[in-house]
Amino acid sequence: MQEKAFLPRRDFLKYCAAFPFLIRMAGFEKDYIHTVKGQIKPAELGVTLIHEHVLVDFIGADKISPDRWNHEDVIKKVLPYLLEAKSKGIKSMVECTPAFLGRDVVLLEKLAARSGLNLLTNTGYYGASNNKYLPSWAFTETAEQLAKRWTEEFNNGIEQTSVKPGFIKIGVNDGHLSGLHQKLIKAAALTHLKTGLTICSHTGPAVPANEQIEILKNLNVDPAAFVWVHARGSREEFVKTAASGCWISLDGINEENAAEHAELILFLKKEGFLKKILISHDAGWYQPGEPDGGKFRGYTAISEKLLPVLKQKGMNDAAIEQLMVLNPAAAFTVSIRRH
Repeated sequence: MQEKAFLPRRDFLKYCAAFPFLIRMAGFEKDYIHTVKGQIKPAELGVTLIHEHVLVDFIGADKISPDRWNHEDVIKKVLPYLLEAKSKGIKSMVECTPAFLGRDVVLLEKLAARSGLNLLTNTGYYGASNNKYLPSWAFTETAEQLAKRWTEEFNNGIEQTSVKPGFIKIGVNDGHLSGLHQKLIKAAALTHLKTGLTICSHTGPAVPANEQIEILKNLNVDPAAFVWVHARGSREEFVKTAASGCWISLDGINEENAAEHAELILFLKKEGFLKKILISHDAGWYQPGEPDGGKFRGYTAISEKLLPVLKQKGMNDAAIEQLMVLNPAAAFTVSIRRH
């Protein structure tokens, strides 16, 4: 039996027809977003999952190689899940796998072409997991030198392709920022000021989130350019950190915790932060070295579990459209945001 999309088809199509007008009203008509297929207008992004993965290789920066996976094997495994998400009304997906963890922009180009989805990829380096996925030069180069590398990918394309990053992806450990991770967020800030790419930082607790936000402000970057990835903490911490103007990424949604996330979303909405919430699954994860890529989690829990709960608890279609369409468009529009 085919599952229903999160909006009735007639309502979804009616909304799509109206969507460009809404985007123009939001001030996006002259802006753009980078996908692996090229630039699109924010109005074309549509219903978006803002933090997902196709392939992740955990072998480490010193051992990783694209020879460890075969494109057709990955496509055979992943494409049905992308098409399933598309059948629920999803139009775009932000693919968050960074360099040295399995970022493969040619693979993403193929998947975008075969699925019809807009896919975004990234530049930047991932320092979480105690720096296992950082290349050797990340330890020795300055923030300015790292920013130059990332800016070159924005200007000239990634790894001898024409694919340009749609955002900056970094990662830091839990707890207070190390000197190395302070350098990563500084490099991200410098890259943002050159490119206008939004910074998505694997962060978790509020402590490193707030420390990163302070570094950004000191470098004249508005917190609106920062996505607090894997955001977690007390409700008081959510309110305090969200008050900075950063994006709150609730990106670990699955079938088991959908109701819990619904309560948090409704709380943040009540506190006035609906327009700063981003939601996703952090799902997928084809893993090279595992038989058939290992266990793969699909991208439909939000459509099938979370949104029905939100509607049941009184969230109307306009608020859901804010979460799934307008917020992603605003977050990933290329725009330099100065503090």
